[in-house]
Amino acid sequence: MLSRAWKPALVAAAVSAPSYYLYKSTYGRDDSFEIVVKVAGADGRPERQKMVLPLQSMKQINARLHEHETSRTWSRPGVVWRSTTSFLSSNDPIEDANAAQIVQKDPNSPGDYLFYAVMDGHGGPNTSKLLSHTLISAVARELATLTQPEDASNLAKRAASLIWANKAPIETDPLSISKAMQTAFTRLDDEILKMPVQYLASKMDAASRDKDLVPDLREDEVALLALRTAVSGSCALLTLFDTDKRDLYVACVGDSRAVAGIRESGDVWGVDVLTQDQTGRNPEEVARIKSEHPADEADNLIRNGRVFGGLEPSRAFGDAKYKWPPQLQQILNDTIAPIGTRPNMLRLLQTPPYVIARPAVTHRKLSLPSDPQTGKEMKFVVMATDGLWDMLSSEEVVSLVAGHFAGLQGAVPKAELEKRVPTSISSPTVEGKAKTRRTAEGAWVFMDDNVSTHLIRNAFGGADEEKLRHILSIPSPYSRRYRDDITVTVVWWDGEEGEQSIKSKL
Repeated sequence: MLSRAWKPALVAAAVSAPSYYLYKSTYGRDDSFEIVVKVAGADGRPERQKMVLPLQSMKQINARLHEHETSRTWSRPGVVWRSTTSFLSSNDPIEDANAAQIVQKDPNSPGDYLFYAVMDGHGGPNTSKLLSHTLISAVARELATLTQPEDASNLAKRAASLIWANKAPIETDPLSISKAMQTAFTRLDDEILKMPVQYLASKMDAASRDKDLVPDLREDEVALLALRTAVSGSCALLTLFDTDKRDLYVACVGDSRAVAGIRESGDVWGVDVLTQDQTGRNPEEVARIKSEHPADEADNLIRNGRVFGGLEPSRAFGDAKYKWPPQLQQILNDTIAPIGTRPNMLRLLQTPPYVIARPAVTHRKLSLPSDPQTGKEMKFVVMATDGLWDMLSSEEVVSLVAGHFAGLQGAVPKAELEKRVPTSISSPTVEGKAKTRRTAEGAWVFMDDNVSTHLIRNAFGGADEEKLRHILSIPSPYSRRYRDDITVTVVWWDGEEGEQSIKSKL
């Protein structure tokens, strides 16, 4: 059971969240620059103060961009699967996380499951870090149950090894796989929400229960970690490649996004947006939330694109303040730590949960090689937390990746890249945030071997090194006003015959 395994992963995820500031910046001398931040004055009221910051050199900036980049090559029969991942923090500590795993379906057949996941935490890194240890195994475990009824003894063995030997071939119809992924997500979220409650119950003896007394756990570190992980939250984006069936599944909770690059006729690249941002600005999400609650709550459910005017993602792991009833929140307030739910929101919690962790699952068929009827072929998938999509559009990301694989080098004006790598999008992206118009001026730059790092560099300035230096020189917590944490994973594949091994390189 997951409840036996969450404590070590929870401890590994134990870090605190930074404060939040509002500011604007002005450029200064070559070696320093000035920002204006809003802080609490002596009387407790907000006031503006100037802060002079050192301007980092391009050598320092490049070192930061390359600090957390990885690449992997997984060679399987007939196909070589490749990926890169890179992340850059704004919060301290970073609230993003990521994971990857290859799971052998059956040693007697060539098929594997390739999993990639990115997590975007909020309110602290606890939930996202826990997911990086548990989400893939939770989905793998649920997929295993499609072959036979769940049994505690053999399920534990499968979960421990993540290898299913001597089993019948797993059922791979898209509907069954999609439902299994949804079940795994929701069960894992249930476990996260139950952790502090179960721990509290474990500390109550029979005498305490008879007298309706609860223990004081305000200095119990395990209780505090369990509570923080349930109360903080995280979006999650998981891709599953079924290597022998050539199926792609994308499960999305929140406003991280996945897009695919499709090689079409000529030089045109198709942009297949595999997910839609799940926030209060997505009309379909607003309609879903209203359909799940009584009509007399409709006016309060979504305000300014946010759930109860507070939480932006409409689907997330954790975020117990939007899922627990007020009575339970009060008990945990009194026994472990203040949860921090606003009093006016507590009064609105009539029919929780208002935020769910059930993912929207997208299925695509991979054509290797290209589809003989259309000539189209999916060549790569980009999955990233919303920090990237705040700065770049789906079309720009596909152009930048396609240009990178085409071998472009140096600065390329944005208008020129649009001509050299034109894109075609079948349906527009549903944007989960109100975004400012992006400028068509300036230039991209192609200089990074790691394609994920390449996207992050271009998100913050591209060929404009002065802009890049200024934005990345702002330290936490002030940087949060300019940029979010960013995690980017790019996956692609080719038809070269690979060795029967799993390779990983940094």
